[in-house]
Amino acid sequence: MSAPPQPPARYRIRIDGHLNPAWSAWFESLTVTQADDSTTELVGPLVDQAALFGLLAGLRNLGGTLL
Repeated sequence: MSAPPQPPARYRIRIDGHLNPAWSAWFESLTVTQADDSTTELVGPLVDQAALFGLLAGLRNLGGTLL
């Protein structure tokens, strides 16, 4: 008997600076919020570790600094 599938893990990632709103479509499953303290927060589910690594690589390629 195999274990039931796990629901996607939810993540909250903050980066320094504001992302251009045009990039929101690239982060399709995440809510992108620009805070008053000049940070951007991405919140939502990612299906697996590969999706997380892809997201982090994309943020790195955009020059984002994780907080």
